[in-house]
Amino acid sequence: MKASDLFVKCLENESVEYIFGLPGEENADMMISLKDSPIKFVLCRHEQAAAFMADVYGRLTGKAGVCLGTLGPGATNLVTGVADGNMDRAPMVVITGQADTKRLHKESHQNMDVVGMFKPITKWAHQIVNQDNIPEVLRKAFKLAEIEKPGACHVELPEDLAAADATTTPIPFDKLRRPAPDEKIIDMAMDLIGKAKHPVILAGNGCVRKRAAEQLKILAHKTGIPVINTFMAKGSIPRTDPHCLYTVGLQQRDLIMAAIDEADVIITVGYDLVEYHPIVWNKKKDKEILHIDFLPAEVDEYYRVKVEINADIASSLWHINERIGDGKPKWDIGRYAELKAKMDAEFAMHKDDDTEGKIRPQKVLWDVRDAMRPHDILLSDVGAHKMWIARYYQCDDPNTCLISNGFCSMGFALPGAIAAKMARPDSNVLAICGDAGVMMNIQDLETAKRLGINIVIMVWEDHEYGLIKWKQMGHFGEHSDLAFTNPDWNKLADAFGCKGIRVDNARDLRGALDEAFAYDGPVILSLPIDYDENMKLSERLGKMTIKM
Repeated sequence: MKASDLFVKCLENESVEYIFGLPGEENADMMISLKDSPIKFVLCRHEQAAAFMADVYGRLTGKAGVCLGTLGPGATNLVTGVADGNMDRAPMVVITGQADTKRLHKESHQNMDVVGMFKPITKWAHQIVNQDNIPEVLRKAFKLAEIEKPGACHVELPEDLAAADATTTPIPFDKLRRPAPDEKIIDMAMDLIGKAKHPVILAGNGCVRKRAAEQLKILAHKTGIPVINTFMAKGSIPRTDPHCLYTVGLQQRDLIMAAIDEADVIITVGYDLVEYHPIVWNKKKDKEILHIDFLPAEVDEYYRVKVEINADIASSLWHINERIGDGKPKWDIGRYAELKAKMDAEFAMHKDDDTEGKIRPQKVLWDVRDAMRPHDILLSDVGAHKMWIARYYQCDDPNTCLISNGFCSMGFALPGAIAAKMARPDSNVLAICGDAGVMMNIQDLETAKRLGINIVIMVWEDHEYGLIKWKQMGHFGEHSDLAFTNPDWNKLADAFGCKGIRVDNARDLRGALDEAFAYDGPVILSLPIDYDENMKLSERLGKMTIKM
């Protein structure tokens, strides 16, 4: 068959449902081959948005999300979204076209080393050099993208090879079982846990896998050890569980740090150093660390691992839980009740606000949490709002709060919300963006409208780069020129054929959220945010103490 037909058959063999992207001349053969495939091509308005869609689809399904671009500028536009997905551990496969191989050795139109560009931001990047190698290359790309830890893989298909005849067929495969831990290392882990006086579990990105979250909860309940999650591990243990001590990750000192300060043993589960650097929580280098993850721990001066379990997280936790057995927990989770209650009071502090003109972030997130069901999905873009979401928005289920935290890329949330709704159609999906980040991929609001995707884009408006101002004020006591103007959000929504809702009074927000979720189509819900609260929070965090 024609090589582009074989390429598509291999994608079908991998159970690909969607390809997010933009076509070009150099992948025209593949686009025609897709016309007769059950795979749906999701035509986007920018390649970066397509990459973010593949990123989020991969996170929510565990299957590699697929994005496509042409050579040259199409490929370079994909880069930010691909880097984001790779650093945030999203399985994804990136496909790009390329010029005819007869002119790749010389200066020619749009010719550049795309594979070389993608190598630093993917697990594997490869150009197909023979059409009969397509089945092997694609099977390898999907296998590497999906095995732990997941990430991005890139495949480049030159146009002349896409049009050539191929003689091979897709490679059948079975899902592989992940490796279980060695019993001797479990012995060492049990010994370390058994000697601990005040152990704490730090749950990271790897814990949002379903089986890992289930075993993590069992471990907490069997032992009485509290669980603190990173930004990306929200919902790994339900927010209402007494063992859940909420989120760590802000640079300033929060109440949760009291539990970490007291701890002699930190059990890190599925934790990546890109999430929250250990220099912040282990400055004295005095914590004994039990590292449980799929891969060996990164070498870091402030992350000195005492015992290291490198195996499937769920299996590792299961083995530990079996050793613990049944009976009364060794540690009393009740001693953390006051700490949890103080955090609950923090969350509720402004829930009854009735302000006009500007709305406090705390009030917004209280109403958002109240409006969202346990399985609904919130996506946070990058900006000052991400800091507020990290602290104030807590979850019941894994993978219901998606944050770009490893790569921290603005422009993530709007296109990501489209993919989230496609992956989880029964969930309400809310993207919270700043007025800077939302404009970085606003063009794909048209994609959402065209596809009939029901998502809500909430815009926190402050007319400046708020997070940069917050950081500069905290460090220098002054800030550079960061202000800009905005469109009329309701008129912008109308121009895209969507609904616009403006909320200027805190008392109207809760009802506006219900209205937005009930609307059949995309909604832009805009509000003026009171970022005077940023520095107030910084000042309060620096003074927060609680005696354990």
